[in-house]
Amino acid sequence: MKKYLLLLLPALVCGDNLKTILDYAGKNNNLVQASKLIEDSRAQDIQTKENALYPSIDVGGNMQHLKELPTGQPGDIYSVYAKISYDIYDGGKKSSLVNSAKNDYKSSLYNYNATKDNLNLDVVQDFYLIKNLKGSLLAKQEAGKSLGEQLNRIKKYFEARLATKNDIDRIQSSYDTNNYEIESIKFQIIQATKTLELKVGKNIDSIENSTFIEILENKFEENSNIKSMKAKRDALLSNIEVINSASLPQLKIENTYSKFNYGQTNENHPAGLDNQNNLTLTASMKLYDFGVNKSEKQSVMIQAQALSKEIDYKIEEQKIQNNISIARIMASKAKINSSQSALKAAKSAFEVMTEKYNAGLVDYVSYLDSLTSKTNAIVAHEISLNELQTAYAIYYYYNGKNLQDMINTGDLK
Repeated sequence: MKKYLLLLLPALVCGDNLKTILDYAGKNNNLVQASKLIEDSRAQDIQTKENALYPSIDVGGNMQHLKELPTGQPGDIYSVYAKISYDIYDGGKKSSLVNSAKNDYKSSLYNYNATKDNLNLDVVQDFYLIKNLKGSLLAKQEAGKSLGEQLNRIKKYFEARLATKNDIDRIQSSYDTNNYEIESIKFQIIQATKTLELKVGKNIDSIENSTFIEILENKFEENSNIKSMKAKRDALLSNIEVINSASLPQLKIENTYSKFNYGQTNENHPAGLDNQNNLTLTASMKLYDFGVNKSEKQSVMIQAQALSKEIDYKIEEQKIQNNISIARIMASKAKINSSQSALKAAKSAFEVMTEKYNAGLVDYVSYLDSLTSKTNAIVAHEISLNELQTAYAIYYYYNGKNLQDMINTGDLK
């Protein structure tokens, strides 16, 4: 039994990788869910507008009771009716409303995707921020271990009267400062993790290593934000057609069938018709409205033009950010090479300095400087690795890619 529990233990303590976090956030983040509900609402609005293209049927009834009977009219009249109405021609108003609703739906769909894309980038940045902090924590803990060993060593020397109290105090001070920095980083990790949990929608106990695939393409694809704005502009242009329809002829047909029944009837107050069918054809056209339609159309056109200008700016911005993100990747790779060399040199120098310090050939200040350099080199290298992954995420974001699809699946095995 213990054997099987040991086999299951790695699965039980396994943390979340970036892909599972992004997948969960995309389904459970409240802002994403709100955006999805708006999309569903827009889809329902299309159905409403399309249904309005068909004839409408109304049914109703009426009862009239008179205390004093007028000559030639019965005292009670009961009627029920059914009416069917159809707009033969409305200037294209209803079809334009359908087109506008479809464009509103497209806008909400792209806005939903944009909300997920923006969330994904935020989650990735938080994810690697936590990785940076955990890398810093490990480096500080390793430094604390070295300082602890030296503190124990100098205390033994003090007991043998080979070191002074001042030597102990200086190492103790550095050891305590390092412990404070460890606790400070732990707090930052908690803070960053809670921020990530809010965006994801679940508790995150630990995170696993995750990397992005390395594909740099020259192909440019507009992101969901721009696509949403374009659909919104198309919806505005469809509204212009709705406004234009008000100046065109309107032709409507209605057919009403009524069934009657009567009470309080006699020779002076006879019953009326038993039933009646009324067919009505109505034609109308607005000749002049003091420029209301013209002004309304101009207002919508100006809004569409303003949105077009904003779209042009966003496209140019995305292209620029795309180029910058490529440069960021190149700089991050160079930084990794540099930090790797610095780390190798710092580790080697610290080993030599430790031997010299233990032999009493160098003072505590030199030892501490060497330890600090090694710790900073470890942190800098860890940060450079994570910065490269963040740089890839930013590049894929500005290249219109789905970040989940760009995660290296080899990390998930």
